[in-house]
Amino acid sequence: MTAQLTGQRTLTRITTKQQLGPDAQVDDKALVFVPTDPALTDPFLALIEDWFSSPGFEWHPHRGLETVTTVIDGVLEHGDNLGHAGALEPGEVQWMTAGRGIIHRELAYRDEHAHVLQMWLNLPAEKKLTPSRYQDLTRAAMPRVHAPGVTVDVHAGTVDGVTGAAQTHHPVQGLVATLDPGTSYDLQVPPEHRLFAHVMTGRLLVGGSELHAGQTGWSDPVPGRTDVTSLQLAAADPEKPARVMVYSGTPLQEPVALGGPFVMNTKVEITKAFTDFHAGVFGPVPRQARLAYDR
Repeated sequence: MTAQLTGQRTLTRITTKQQLGPDAQVDDKALVFVPTDPALTDPFLALIEDWFSSPGFEWHPHRGLETVTTVIDGVLEHGDNLGHAGALEPGEVQWMTAGRGIIHRELAYRDEHAHVLQMWLNLPAEKKLTPSRYQDLTRAAMPRVHAPGVTVDVHAGTVDGVTGAAQTHHPVQGLVATLDPGTSYDLQVPPEHRLFAHVMTGRLLVGGSELHAGQTGWSDPVPGRTDVTSLQLAAADPEKPARVMVYSGTPLQEPVALGGPFVMNTKVEITKAFTDFHAGVFGPVPRQARLAYDR
C-alpha cells in the first residue's frame, strides 16, 4: 500500500547541511537549508546553524517573518528595541515575530560561546505588518511529551495532547525529540502540512529512511486526506541516542520577495522596508548595555 493510503509519511527528499566555516560574525556556520526555491520549503524559508563567541549579531532589523532560534549549547544573549532582554540556555527557544519591524541583536553571553539553530518562518501576507513581539520558551516551562525512552519538547502546536507555548500566526507544529537507542515514536502530523525533520545528533530512521546528524528529510503535504498522517521516528544506532527537530506547517502558496533581513511578497515592499528602516519607522537603534555578568 502507498504511504498516502496508509497515512504513513515518507520522505520526498533528503538534504545535507553545507558547512561554510567562520566569517566576520561567527566562529562557524552551516546552511541546513536556504530559500533558493521558497516554494519547495514553504512556509519555512531557512534553517541556519551558527557557532559564535564574538562579535555575534549586533543590532539589525527584520520585517515580514518570524525567527525561531533554538539554543543547542552555550548561552544566547538577546535584546530588542521593544525593551526585551535576556539569556537563553540549551534547549530553550526564542520565538521572535518581526512583523512590521523590529531591531534586535543576538550575542554569546559574556562573549563566551553560543551554538544555535535559527529557522526563518514566513508570515502570510495579511500578517506581514503584524505588531512585533518576543516569546521566550524556557526549559522550566517547556511543555513535554514523555514516552518510554522518548522525550519531546513541544515548541508549537499540539503533540499527543500537549500544546506548545508559542503563539503562532499560521498553523505550525514544532518540536525537538530525543530518542534513546532502540526506541521509536509515531508523530502525528496534519495531512496539509509540509514537514522537515533535521537530525541534530545521532542516526535516525525518519519515515523509513535513515538519516545521520546534519541531514534533513522533507515530507510534502498529502492531498486527499482528512485525517492525521503519521511520521515514524526510530533511533538507528543501538548504542547512542538521537535528537531531531521536526517542524511542520501549512504552505502559504504566496509570492516571496527576499531582501537581506526582510521577507515580503513584492520587491516594492522590500524597497519600502529598507526606506522605513532608514527613516526610523522601526524606531531608533537601541543603546542598550550588555547583560550584567551575574548569572
